[in-house]
Amino acid sequence: MAKKAQIDDVAAYLQSLNQMGAKLGLERIAKLLDALGRPQDSFRTIIVGGTSGKGSTVAMISSVLTEAGYRTGRYTSPHLASITERICIDGKKISEKDFARMITVVREAVDRMAKTERERTSGGVGGVFDHPTFFEVMTAAAFCYFKEKKIDFAVLEVGLGGRLDATNTTNDANTLVSVITNISLEHTAILGDTVEKIAYEKAGIIRDGGLVVTAARNEALGVFERTCSERNARLLVIGKGITFNRVDAGTDGQIFDADFAGKRYEHLHVPLLGRHQLENAACVIGAIEALRLRGVRIDDQAIMNGLKKTRWPGRMEVVQKKPLVILDGAKDAGAMGRLRETIEEDVEYQKMILVIGMSSDKNIAGMVDAIAPLADKAIITAHKVAGRAADMQIIAGRMEKHSMEHMMVPDVKDAVKKALSLAGKDDLVLVTGSLFTVAEARELWHKSKARWGRELSETPKR
Repeated sequence: MAKKAQIDDVAAYLQSLNQMGAKLGLERIAKLLDALGRPQDSFRTIIVGGTSGKGSTVAMISSVLTEAGYRTGRYTSPHLASITERICIDGKKISEKDFARMITVVREAVDRMAKTERERTSGGVGGVFDHPTFFEVMTAAAFCYFKEKKIDFAVLEVGLGGRLDATNTTNDANTLVSVITNISLEHTAILGDTVEKIAYEKAGIIRDGGLVVTAARNEALGVFERTCSERNARLLVIGKGITFNRVDAGTDGQIFDADFAGKRYEHLHVPLLGRHQLENAACVIGAIEALRLRGVRIDDQAIMNGLKKTRWPGRMEVVQKKPLVILDGAKDAGAMGRLRETIEEDVEYQKMILVIGMSSDKNIAGMVDAIAPLADKAIITAHKVAGRAADMQIIAGRMEKHSMEHMMVPDVKDAVKKALSLAGKDDLVLVTGSLFTVAEARELWHKSKARWGRELSETPKR
């Protein structure tokens, strides 16, 4: 393991970057990657953007590529329990030792850049240096690690938007496929206040002459069609060239069939719950077929095995039965609506006890309104991420508009224990509202020894 002093030093460095705030743009990350020898040029890439479903789509694509025999890097955000979850190879997260070492490599490059800039601008005194952000340093560290480990493919989750996101720095030749899951209003103060404006930002990951897969519809799809025409890229659309049909579903996952240009896939199993995950899985089928068009060898068995072995904790995750306990880090009103649809359609229970804790920057009213009608009782709680938890009284006030019987238990684990004490063997305990809340609850079933915890979660804006 890395020495404690080094771990503490790296953690303090990352926290200092987090406190500096966040800025979109490619100039800082481009200069940093140049200083590091352009590690992103050493592997082929699949980049995944969109409003929701990015992480699970990345997890599925990565799993398929690993099953096909390729050394596959995966880069996602945010993390659930440990920041090391963000950087994985063949499903195994980076070690604490390697993580500390990679951040140190990037930090030293940043320091050299800062020194050079000071010397260039003012003879070594008082120069101004635009320091890379938390997410940019993390992205550079991931790319350096992937280069060192000689991976074949990196599957990258876009952090925010696409056009100006740090992940969007891989070159056109090495970026084999761009996936855009879906588009809805999000981060409107940063990305724009219409679907078209947001789609424009997401379309930034479309490469000249590239292959693009999307589940977007309506206005957003129109933006992507125009962008692909301008960039001579080929667009594969879920519901048109790629279709899917659900065969069966339960708390162990879903069975579905899919069709790509007449090629039939039957009885594919994915352990992720919810119809929206089948749309994401269809994007995965499209991405794999696009890779095949690029000459990448992936057999059908790898697709079947990769989908079946996908794990994406904290998203409609069943951690206990009798009573049934489901954890889902629904992050906004749209995600909460999809969670409600999945519960209504696929989960059998007598009563639901809702454990809910949110972050203060979210649409609390919309989230409560989406899920409260299903619950018989609600236990309101607050996660421990400093400065981020929503006031429990605000959540309670919204619950009262639904005449919801509720109580407040400040500690997440205590709230879950209280819910379990109230639940019968045929009831459902649903823990939701934030990945932070879910991460704390999950430790009741999956103990975490992570020393790089949730305190290293970035600020809401990047």
